[in-house]
Amino acid sequence: MKSFNDIGIDNSLDWNRIRKLFIIGLIGGCMTFAGDWILGYGVYDESLTGLEMKLSQYLVLSDIQLFWSAFLGLIGISLEGLCYFGIYRLIAAGSEKHAHVFRSGVFGYMLFAACGVHVPCLSTVFFYNHMMQESPEAAYALAVKFAAYFLLPATILFLIFFFVMSAAQISAFAKGLTPYPKWCWIFSMAVGMAVTMLLKFAGNHAIINGLTAAWISIGNIWMFGGLLVTMRLAQRKKQFEKISSEW
Repeated sequence: MKSFNDIGIDNSLDWNRIRKLFIIGLIGGCMTFAGDWILGYGVYDESLTGLEMKLSQYLVLSDIQLFWSAFLGLIGISLEGLCYFGIYRLIAAGSEKHAHVFRSGVFGYMLFAACGVHVPCLSTVFFYNHMMQESPEAAYALAVKFAAYFLLPATILFLIFFFVMSAAQISAFAKGLTPYPKWCWIFSMAVGMAVTMLLKFAGNHAIINGLTAAWISIGNIWMFGGLLVTMRLAQRKKQFEKISSEW
């Protein structure tokens, strides 16, 4: 009896299909990057502290900018999530256990990343900006309460599934359970995100803030782009293993 639960996606290596998924995922990452850049490009008021200081950089954004930031992220993140199944195929070819864990993380990412985190984040900024115009003395407290009720729960769930997905991917690649060389574990979202956040140490600059606001989309671009560039290495490795087994 076949034990592999494929949910309509087999565990064979269809390189052309995987390549297409990675290309679409890369496009989705670029769309999300554009949306994040619209939101994050700017400087914050350093006379303030904490979250209020961070929110201060969004006060100059227009409603149409917030709309496009939300919309581009909504579409881009959805495309990214669907294209993670290209990585699922790679992992499924070598480890059902890792593939199942990774797939669970993907489902959570698709459920919460776009409609649970990204769009509510923009909604919070929209709410804060308009509250500052109507009631500046109450704007910050109400925005924090709004975020706690409608943004924080989904963010916590998103992070849980993200860590599950990333851990399964890194483990599978590092253990040689995919057709890729083991060192290709570096082409994971977590690595791209971590490197991007190091830019925070560069200070309060519009470009830096724009890039760090796009840390997740940069992580996706790093992952899909890196796996696309190294795909030929993976195919050659797979062919070599096949020839060696025949001998």
